[in-house]
Amino acid sequence: MKAARWHGVKDIRVEDIPEPSPAAGEVKIKVAWTGICGSDLHEYLAGPIFVPVDEEHPLSHDKAPITMGHEYCGEITELGAGVTGLAVGDRVAIEPIFACGTCPACHEGKYNLCDSLGFVGLSGGHGGFAAFSVVPAGMVHKMPDALSMEQGALVEPAAVALHAVRMSKIKAGDTAAVFGAGPIGLLVVEALRVAGAAQIHVVEPSPERREKALELGATSAIDPMSTDPVETIRAATGGVNVAFEVTGVPRVLPQCIDSTRHEGQTLIVSIWEGDAAFQPNTAVLKERQLLGTIAYRNIYPAVMELMTQGYFSAGKLVTKRISIDEIVDQGFEALVAEKSQVKILVQVPA
Repeated sequence: MKAARWHGVKDIRVEDIPEPSPAAGEVKIKVAWTGICGSDLHEYLAGPIFVPVDEEHPLSHDKAPITMGHEYCGEITELGAGVTGLAVGDRVAIEPIFACGTCPACHEGKYNLCDSLGFVGLSGGHGGFAAFSVVPAGMVHKMPDALSMEQGALVEPAAVALHAVRMSKIKAGDTAAVFGAGPIGLLVVEALRVAGAAQIHVVEPSPERREKALELGATSAIDPMSTDPVETIRAATGGVNVAFEVTGVPRVLPQCIDSTRHEGQTLIVSIWEGDAAFQPNTAVLKERQLLGTIAYRNIYPAVMELMTQGYFSAGKLVTKRISIDEIVDQGFEALVAEKSQVKILVQVPA
């Protein structure tokens, strides 16, 4: 079968690899759609970040080259021995977290903080940029009949956004800022609407993405290339209750902190390619908080329920659909060059 595999920086190859079969406790899935994630783009441009290269990942037991793709859904085509509660033909979204189950975080149920955390399609395993995937049965969630397969490919990134908002101290009626209107930033805007934020100010240089943020419910969309975003946000709100950093751009982190009020909070949602700096007194003198957030836990059912209510709509967020053979030129390179792109979905014929 065809699969897109990471070999190195700017070296993703579409190759023919053996079709996987499920072992005991696993399910085989015909992949329907897989989204290209910002994390995938980081691996393409500056990896390895999550990709194991010199040593195998302790849970996937894989190292590069690995089949990429972790935002995906599909239909179960085969059950491994001992799998119950699932059936061939079930439409499922994949929760692609590798967790050990034995470290302190896992014992607390916080498996996204596992000491050996990994992701299918980043840390090994049978990723979604392929015709078929095999994963442990515990990674799949049955999709409501009302959701399309394109919606299924958005469950994973929407889970990132909803988890970030849940981790924040935002309350109904509070004000928020979102720095970065890529796919996750836009999904954060929608999650903030779910949480009842009274104002949501988005900072984004791309005019197309600013327009999309307003379409999804942002109060304002600020161009940081033409105006000072901190001054603009503070003039409108006196400082927001919570700011979300969703760019991974070092100079943006201090702007996020400065945009919050006293006792404000900044959520760091991005995965970073390098260091970022800020003056600690900006946090100390106003008793501000900084909180990191990674992935999600115990949240897929809630995401899919919200999708049935119209949130996190694929129709509003998907800007391009491509085949596996186009994944580099029309996928990864398009996301680098075309800031009008939001979510690109990839399909692999059987």
